[in-house]
Amino acid sequence: MAPAASLLLLLLLLLWRPLLGAPGQGAGTWSRFARLPYPQDQLFLHDTFPDGFLWGAGSAAYQTEGGWRQGGKGASVWDTFAHRPATPPGSAPPGPAGGDVASDSYNNLFRDAEALRRLGVSHYRFSLSWARLLPNGTVPINPAGLDHYRRLLERLQELGIEPVVTLYHWDLPQGLQDAFGGWASPVLPQLFRDYAELCFQHFGGLVRYWLTMDNPYVVAWHGYSTGRLPPGVQGGPRLGYRAAHHLLQAHAKVWHLYNDHFRPTQKGKVSIALSSHWIKPQRMSEKNIKECQKSLDFVLGWFAKPIFIDGDYPESMKSNLSSLLPEFSEVEKKYIKGTADFFALSFGATLSFQLLDSHMKFQQLESISLRQLLYWINSEYNNPQIFIVENSWFVSGSTKRDDAKYIYYLKKFIMETLKAIRYDGVNVFGYTVWSLLDGFEWHRGYSIRRGLFYVDFQSHDKKLMPKSSVLFYQKLIEKNGFPPLPENQPIEGIFPCGFAWGIVDSYIQVDTTPAQFLDSNVYVWDVHQTKKLIKLDGVFTSRRKRHCVDFAAIRLQISLLQEMHVTHFHFSLKWSLILPLGNLSLVNHTLVHYYQCFTSELFRANITPVVALWQPMAENQELPVSLAKYGAWENPEIIQAFVEYAKFCFMSLGGHVKFWITMNEPPVKNLTYTAGHNLLKAHAKAWHLYDKEFRRSQKGKISIALQADWVEPACPFSRNDQEVADRILEFDIAWLAEPIFGNGDYPQAMRAWLHRRNSVDLYNFHLPYFSEDEKKLIQGSFDFFAVSHYTTTLVGWEKEDALKYDHYLEVQMINDITWLHSPSRVAVVPWGLRKLLKWVKSKYGDVPIYVMANGIDDDQNMVHDKLRVYYIQNYVNEALKAYTLDNVNLQGYFVYSFNDKTAPKYGLYSYVANQYEPKPSLKHYREIIDNNGFPGPETTELLCPEDKASCPECHFFRTRKSLLAFISFIFVAFIVTIFFITYYSKRVERRYK
Repeated sequence: MAPAASLLLLLLLLLWRPLLGAPGQGAGTWSRFARLPYPQDQLFLHDTFPDGFLWGAGSAAYQTEGGWRQGGKGASVWDTFAHRPATPPGSAPPGPAGGDVASDSYNNLFRDAEALRRLGVSHYRFSLSWARLLPNGTVPINPAGLDHYRRLLERLQELGIEPVVTLYHWDLPQGLQDAFGGWASPVLPQLFRDYAELCFQHFGGLVRYWLTMDNPYVVAWHGYSTGRLPPGVQGGPRLGYRAAHHLLQAHAKVWHLYNDHFRPTQKGKVSIALSSHWIKPQRMSEKNIKECQKSLDFVLGWFAKPIFIDGDYPESMKSNLSSLLPEFSEVEKKYIKGTADFFALSFGATLSFQLLDSHMKFQQLESISLRQLLYWINSEYNNPQIFIVENSWFVSGSTKRDDAKYIYYLKKFIMETLKAIRYDGVNVFGYTVWSLLDGFEWHRGYSIRRGLFYVDFQSHDKKLMPKSSVLFYQKLIEKNGFPPLPENQPIEGIFPCGFAWGIVDSYIQVDTTPAQFLDSNVYVWDVHQTKKLIKLDGVFTSRRKRHCVDFAAIRLQISLLQEMHVTHFHFSLKWSLILPLGNLSLVNHTLVHYYQCFTSELFRANITPVVALWQPMAENQELPVSLAKYGAWENPEIIQAFVEYAKFCFMSLGGHVKFWITMNEPPVKNLTYTAGHNLLKAHAKAWHLYDKEFRRSQKGKISIALQADWVEPACPFSRNDQEVADRILEFDIAWLAEPIFGNGDYPQAMRAWLHRRNSVDLYNFHLPYFSEDEKKLIQGSFDFFAVSHYTTTLVGWEKEDALKYDHYLEVQMINDITWLHSPSRVAVVPWGLRKLLKWVKSKYGDVPIYVMANGIDDDQNMVHDKLRVYYIQNYVNEALKAYTLDNVNLQGYFVYSFNDKTAPKYGLYSYVANQYEPKPSLKHYREIIDNNGFPGPETTELLCPEDKASCPECHFFRTRKSLLAFISFIFVAFIVTIFFITYYSKRVERRYK
């Protein structure tokens, strides 16, 4: 690049970037993120980090070193605190006393270095134990301590791993606390400077990144104000603010020491690790946003503003705390200002939701959005270089190797960091997972784990075992992020001719109110007085026969369906209303007539009715009361009742219904094994009834529709998690599918699991057995495989959350918090549909498959219908991948649901003030239907026998054949009449001539 061009670019960058940070600019963060495009901004970002990005792991001396009496180490305030008679809060699970042994890193230096090598990290953050180097906090020096850390640094150098060294991570020498009162004393800053000088002299040649101290908020507030943490001084706010004042002075002294005496030769950088939470307003109002800003001022800004802005505390603290807050002189302000070479940020489980005092939330809501915090820091402190020096979440202390929860929090935080860099322009240059290995977790003891490597604290050798998170982090470092994968890219293409494009309404709106034309009474309009119609008693007109056109509700629903351009409409009949007593002794003929009219009108409109005989609902499972009262599906007598009901429906509606579903989405989660047994036999008998008595004349097809959400192992590298996922698929889908589409009997995996559980845990759950005749009856009782699919679930075997753990199946439900979620927290995972369809094909062969229902809830606000647009677009595209790339015999796709009146928040039509309004998602789905998929420039055009979508006007003629025949007859008669008149007129003329 030419020098002039380089200079111009530099000037433009200087103009774009504010030269001076102004306190309070971060207040725009909340409104900015509230306006970001939805759902695009929440989607997973497939991209990589900048070249040279630093990936690392970290630990702290007291948490992992152990060896508290080895090598001449002195006592720290944490040693004293942990040895008190009272158990520290949160340390309930058994383990070593405090950090006496912990992970025993002091005796396993090369073990830890090997773990770092295996990870492939570029840096390792660890802390020096002040009491190990200076047992009393001051001279004399402990040579064994110097030797230990020098050996660690030299090993890191051999491995090419950059050390990031913290001088002080909460473990103040007890001697300094006893002699001076710790950080409450103004003597401490100078003593800290002396300790730092020792470290720079002995280790500075091997260290380029120094952190003076970690999380001074916790040290000052909980060490000297609340007393929750060592040294446990309950001095109240005044002492807490004084301790913080001294911590800032100490940090500044060390930075100037390095800057003046060591930077020229060692060429390193020095900062301070500041921890923060994130906070969001209860409601988006100016007042609440100010309170959020104040919350960050009181925790992060307390230390960040003096260092990164002007050497003084935030104005919100000064105005609210009055005389409690110490003051800096002008000289001190200048001395503190600018004492950081980068912004070292700690964010995660140590502070968030744990050590943040409730009054510092200012009645707002704590959150864990790292991306928004990064943007706030970027705005508030003039675009500093940010080094994330601690970040992660935690798992239960009982979790061993498959730490799925930890992985997905890690994935979330790293994804948010990537978005902050790529979308928000935040200058983040490194990321540090906390921590390298399990250790003593401060006030929570050994009740949680945060390490990538598992440590058995009860064992003698403290061998490290890699968790699933190690594999996750390894691969992420290798790829430098989340590069795009071919399977994540949408494809172009179209579905086959005759593909069924449908919409679902669980139950159609039945309105049997007669039209006004059926009223045989005579009325007189009182135009002079009441202005109303007055019925004349005893005067009647002739009564005409009822017609389907009399049902206005049917005409409206048909017109709405026609507007969507769907070819199929799926709905369920109400068994409980058609046969209220459960048998043919009482038939609701009015309702049956309505269904007959509805299906015939659908047929006339060229929309194929797809009718389910039974769909369970909350009240009585939508069964006739007499059947629900006496055991429902538990009672074998229901089998014959269902068959009789099915036969009645086939006879009454079969003329226009060519697509039947026996049972729609049987509730396997709430179905007993006996009920499922009877349900399968009822389905099979209904299928055989149709096959023998109705198929030849009605020429329809019939099957069962199963709810089939996909299940994915939470840890993709874990064999145990894969076994759990396979087990859930057997119990949730194959339980009812295997007898019908497989071998006529229940899955062997189910029987084996139940046998094991019953024998080990004395359960009494037994799958019934089919006779050989019943197996033959059930096997093959299908014409197609129909699935309702809505979402994907992650499962694991490690028990982490009791509320989401199924003890019977030994499965833990896990949530990937990077997935897009609906307002009701349903995960949007399009690729799960493709995996499900491939699974069905691999298990049951090349069976015709229909996705009978697929949909998502959304906000009632029309703007937020964008989620459903995204959902339909991507789920249909995954269905296309299954058809095109996986050769799945997919023959139809149905969206759930028709309208918000029958399925609130799920409809493609909104329903407000008795009016149906199409949502943007309806128009988007219609476009997909009209294109029969996603055609591209290279897509071969299909020549289908009848392309309905290409001729919308043809619908008028197809649905009015009788009228057209009559008009044609009149026209032909008219032509013939004209011909004869002309013919005879000419004959008469010739005769007279």
